[in-house]
Amino acid sequence: MIDIAVDDAQKTRNNQVQSTQVIPVVGMTKSIELELLQVMKKLGIVRAESYNKLGSINHWGMDWKKAIPEIKSFRTPDTLGLPAKLMDWTINDVAKAITAQQAACSDAVIKKIYKRFPGKDNQKTRKELCKQLKSCAFINNPLLHRLVRKDFQRGHSWVDNQIVYQQVGYRCKRLSRNTYELELAGLTRGKRNKVLVRCNRQIRGQIRLIYNQLLQRFEIHFLVNHGKVEITAERRHVGVDKGYTEAFYDSDGQAYGKGLGKAITKKSDRICAKNRNRGKLWALHRKLEKLDPAKSARILENNLSRKTENKRYRQNQSEIKAIIGAASKSLFSGESLLVFAVREAWPTALNLTQPIKNKRQSKAMSRKLNSWMKGVMRDSLQKWANWTGSVVTEVQPSYTSQIDSVTGTLLGKRSGDSFTRFNGVVLCGLFLVGAAYPRQGMTRGFAVKTPNSNYLMDGGESPPH
Repeated sequence: MIDIAVDDAQKTRNNQVQSTQVIPVVGMTKSIELELLQVMKKLGIVRAESYNKLGSINHWGMDWKKAIPEIKSFRTPDTLGLPAKLMDWTINDVAKAITAQQAACSDAVIKKIYKRFPGKDNQKTRKELCKQLKSCAFINNPLLHRLVRKDFQRGHSWVDNQIVYQQVGYRCKRLSRNTYELELAGLTRGKRNKVLVRCNRQIRGQIRLIYNQLLQRFEIHFLVNHGKVEITAERRHVGVDKGYTEAFYDSDGQAYGKGLGKAITKKSDRICAKNRNRGKLWALHRKLEKLDPAKSARILENNLSRKTENKRYRQNQSEIKAIIGAASKSLFSGESLLVFAVREAWPTALNLTQPIKNKRQSKAMSRKLNSWMKGVMRDSLQKWANWTGSVVTEVQPSYTSQIDSVTGTLLGKRSGDSFTRFNGVVLCGLFLVGAAYPRQGMTRGFAVKTPNSNYLMDGGESPPH
């Protein structure tokens, strides 16, 4: 979450950087655990009924502060045996989520309105349509009604594993350097449930107690304010290419996340070897189902479960995400940049000149590339861009791996992960691509000489005839 404040006097922007911190609950009694799960189930009913009631189009443009009387008109806390405050906080949380969904839909519809009615001549039409969109008056307008129905999806909720607490609903007490005790409001008036959490900061504001069903543990989610970042009007241009061996390679020749390829390959090879052995165990298990059922059952229970493997897989994923996150952070270094990144990374460009003839090597290469977390890299870049006030612009990567970034020609030769210029200078292939992105992003396209004809790549214009 990012709050931006604009100072008219200085013409600079300040980003207030906030993030959600997740901390585990490390200690609680069995009775408290059962009570918290019971409260979550009851609040799940409140959450589902609130979504069914407030998620209707009839509550378009509602004020979330007025949502509590709407729900309590047919559902009171006494019918579920819940404290009134816990129910009110859950209703407000649902109302805020629905309001945010309506705001996102309005933003999408307004963009379509401006696209449908462009120019100064349609200014009054746009203004009238945007005014109708603020209330339920748009229902009588066929165009707006159709656009809203297309973008607004009626929400339902089956969430029954969380409790929302405001500041008055809990107390936080520090026990040691990284251990805190939380006293949470429960079902009994005047009696609070004490839990121990491992955290590196004092917990304040609204918190969310969630039972993570995958990890089988309780977690506390809360917002942390990391201060403000000033954004200058002028941003430095940087081209970034995503790689397998390194996470990123910028147009200045700097590599970030150098251990990414080794970590991905190590994880992929480990999973491949383990699954081969598991395949043999599965065959033995099916063979012994009729010959020796007891032994077959022991193999299934002790050797073919997924509990340990799932834990190890999450550890590997966390390690890779940490490398990508550190690379993104180092790339921006707290500076506001204009980043030109590849729209769709294509890792098979690592071997452009020699096709892989061996089927086993080809399958191994495909397996490793399937483990390449290009989606996580894109999200990590966008996250740190938001935190530093940077802008990420995606560009078309066509021909960038074969064009000399210095001269803009196809006179050089690409061989594997290196590029040899016409004067004999050897460059890294990722640096070559990253250096081409700023020029490609600042223009609508660029002309390249192919064996057949000249083409304008990444431009909105048609190729010359």
